[in-house]
Amino acid sequence: MANHRIDRVGMEIKREVNEILHKKVRDPRVQDVTITDVQMLGDLSMAKVYYTIHSDLASDNQKAQIGLEKATGTIKRELGRNLTMYKIPDLTFIKDESIEYGNKIDQMLRDLESKN
Repeated sequence: MANHRIDRVGMEIKREVNEILHKKVRDPRVQDVTITDVQMLGDLSMAKVYYTIHSDLASDNQKAQIGLEKATGTIKRELGRNLTMYKIPDLTFIKDESIEYGNKIDQMLRDLESKN
């Protein structure tokens, strides 16, 4: 039952962080960032927030990471206003590589089909 609660809180934080990034954070480095997943620790004290960015440039990825780290305080403050939790979890932003990996696999399969 506790696992269901952890998943619900993670989904709520994902929704709220996406909304906060697009409406409250004015940093241009995070304008193209989309939150893809949130994984919570069992005691809800820490959240790993996975994000993706629409640009493939390494410099844009680095800028987005820095922008997210700078905006963490604002995001936590807004989460505190919007969520009814005793303690807002610490946020760690991690670039989601799964989408790029999936695109790479798709491309490899297409290349394999074109050779046949």
